[in-house]
Amino acid sequence: MTLAIETPADLAGLTGRVRRHVVQMVYGAKSGHIGGSLSATDLMSVLYTRFLRHDPENPSWHERDRFVMSKGHCTPVQYALLAELGYFSTEELDTFRRKGTRLQGHSVLGKPPGVDNTAGALGMGLSFGLGLRLAQRLQGLEDSRVWVLMGDGEQDEGQVWEAAMAAAHHRAEGLFAVIDRNGIQNDDFTKTTMSSEPLDEKYRAFGWTVLSDLDGHDLKTIEQAYSWAIDQRGAPVCLIFDTVKGKGVSFMEHNPSFHGAPPSDEEFVQAMAELADA
Repeated sequence: MTLAIETPADLAGLTGRVRRHVVQMVYGAKSGHIGGSLSATDLMSVLYTRFLRHDPENPSWHERDRFVMSKGHCTPVQYALLAELGYFSTEELDTFRRKGTRLQGHSVLGKPPGVDNTAGALGMGLSFGLGLRLAQRLQGLEDSRVWVLMGDGEQDEGQVWEAAMAAAHHRAEGLFAVIDRNGIQNDDFTKTTMSSEPLDEKYRAFGWTVLSDLDGHDLKTIEQAYSWAIDQRGAPVCLIFDTVKGKGVSFMEHNPSFHGAPPSDEEFVQAMAELADA
């Protein structure tokens, strides 16, 4: 990879830069999903630098792992990571959500390079990821993997459970569902909108291997969970991480108002100051 991440301090520095990019992008566009991008920053940073097989210099490398952003409105965190890792210049982040640019508000396959799925309505990513994993199997790419990042609100969608059932039926080893359980969906708390708990018991009942109640902001815990997951055999794996929506910015944390709203001028200054101090 272009960016060397060798120590815990390197990784922590990366997560800090990504969070600042996220806030800057959404503020600059005056639009975008900031809370769920911040909650997923640590999960994605560890994945991209420690476990995901990919190559910024060869984004179409056939044997690469696939990452599916099922919560496809949270593109700011993915774009920020791809830029930091050398897929394109960090200056391009300033074009987020601008008409005619590559960095749109929801994932678009191949735009920019490194984006492996198109997303819109929630609930499609696990089905798409299963298809990718079965295709890898047909092509003999047993060392390749598929990682799907989902939100907890997304678990309300029926298609998620159709995919969960199909993945277990096909014994889709090498398919990993990573759930960013931040407790908020759209403009309210998930427990109010529709509780999907107990998620761990449900995925186990569908035939998945599950590890749950994980700290989604402790970098060592995340790394250990991913290491455990890739050692499992015979079934798809679900990892359920407890996270904080808006993580890193005090007034955004646990705040449904920042699901899809940009910060004001004053809030932007405060957010960037808090992230700089962190």
